[in-house]
Amino acid sequence: MMTREQAYQLAKPRFSNKNLFKHVLAVEAVMRGLARHLNEDEEKWALAGLLHDLDYEETQKTPEKHGLITETILKEYDVPPDIVYAIKCHNNLAARKTLMDKALYAADPVTGLIVAATLMHPDKKLKSVDSDFCLRRFKEKSFARGASREQIATCEEMNLSLQAFFDISIAAMQSIDDELGL
Repeated sequence: MMTREQAYQLAKPRFSNKNLFKHVLAVEAVMRGLARHLNEDEEKWALAGLLHDLDYEETQKTPEKHGLITETILKEYDVPPDIVYAIKCHNNLAARKTLMDKALYAADPVTGLIVAATLMHPDKKLKSVDSDFCLRRFKEKSFARGASREQIATCEEMNLSLQAFFDISIAAMQSIDDELGL
């Protein structure tokens, strides 16, 4: 299986926008946290998070292709098919079947909401954010509009309440706050 280092080296140069790269690092961390919580394969789930937006910049004008180019790129590497499938699920190109599929789908937008909540704090530090604060922001439709509430709420498909999902996601992102610059 592809290592984390190989995935990192593949992903980093594909992002000219450093915030997009920070996003995939955040999703990687959340996926690792969810895998730990759900007793799943942390390395596999983290790889799905790190690789999920590999083709994002080249598919911005053709969002219906987002995930398909990643699938083609990953054929050259030793990436398990269930990771590739989960990546396709995060853009609704395939039906979510497994816990990993469901986790990636929910984890993708939650990182944006958590970052936006962090930037509201006077110190702009992830350590200052908690799930209660994020839940209040979650209810505000005008806050972090790009973070789909419907998609985040699918955490319930993993038998996780919104509160538990935010707790896990925030703690995971706090564990890499230096890398995220937050």
